[in-house]
Amino acid sequence: MNLTPLAGNGPLKRQLEGETARRGLSHAYIISGPAGSGKKTLAGLLAAALVCSGGGEIPCGHCSGCKKAMAGIHPDISAIGTDGKDITVSQVRALRSDAYIKPNEAGRKVYLIHRAQSMNQSAQNAMLKLLEEGPSYAAFLLLAENAAALLPTVRSRCEVLTLAPVTPQEARAWVDEHYPQCTPQQRQRAAEHCEGLLGRAAAELEGTAGEDRREGKAAGELLETLSAKNETALVEFCTGLERDKWDRDGLDKLLEEFALLLRDALTAACGTCLETDPQRRALAERAASSLKPRQLMSAMELTRRLREALDFNLGAGHLAGWLAAGLAELK
Repeated sequence: MNLTPLAGNGPLKRQLEGETARRGLSHAYIISGPAGSGKKTLAGLLAAALVCSGGGEIPCGHCSGCKKAMAGIHPDISAIGTDGKDITVSQVRALRSDAYIKPNEAGRKVYLIHRAQSMNQSAQNAMLKLLEEGPSYAAFLLLAENAAALLPTVRSRCEVLTLAPVTPQEARAWVDEHYPQCTPQQRQRAAEHCEGLLGRAAAELEGTAGEDRREGKAAGELLETLSAKNETALVEFCTGLERDKWDRDGLDKLLEEFALLLRDALTAACGTCLETDPQRRALAERAASSLKPRQLMSAMELTRRLREALDFNLGAGHLAGWLAAGLAELK
């Protein structure tokens, strides 16, 4: 199987190549990994492979099916969950009805379910019936940041493909190849900041990272408040997350930025901070001088647990309380 466009992830590629050589592609995959890890890239390759008619290695990239799949215009490839809203049971039922209509051109019909973890239990149960009883030509690709957010019964009907961050060397090679128009300094900075998540590097180099400025600014404010050891201000900040109606995606990005700042502070405490942005570096150094390394580590672990909880539909109010209590108790 031709997985060249997917950077890194050597073990996963070998797994897929071996499985497809033995028995072909499965009818259902869960593609999991953090935002920017390549879920859409892998889903696109699998979708193209499922409708490929070129013969030989799949996807061939040259047949009509591959070209339409890569252009996003293949009539037998459909997607839901791309609008950022939770996937409802009615959407899954509509998908199920469509699945029983035979393919237009290819031998398979492919359904991409983005943000699959946003399905509630009723929607997931409807999805389970489709996975169990759907027509043989239907294939399902469920994209989720955390496969554990899906019901065990759903996971048991799918093969789970877990994407991993790429190495710093792979990240630099990727940005050099895809963004030659950027300066070497810009490419180096993006490769260092992306934490092995190439989607993040692409957003920085394309200028779309500014769309997350709200989250980055809030994360900096949170670290400043934590460094000042002002519990009242900390509670007020966390209460504001609920008051200002932060959605789950926004909260996740805020926590992601907060984790990166904590990492910078921890490396600054060790005297090896690599952050080149002067504002972020100064913020990290202030935090390093105010907080002990074990406090920074505890805050990083709290942030990780909160991000996992968001996959299970933790609301802004509960997250705000958990975050305030957890940070106030750092010792």
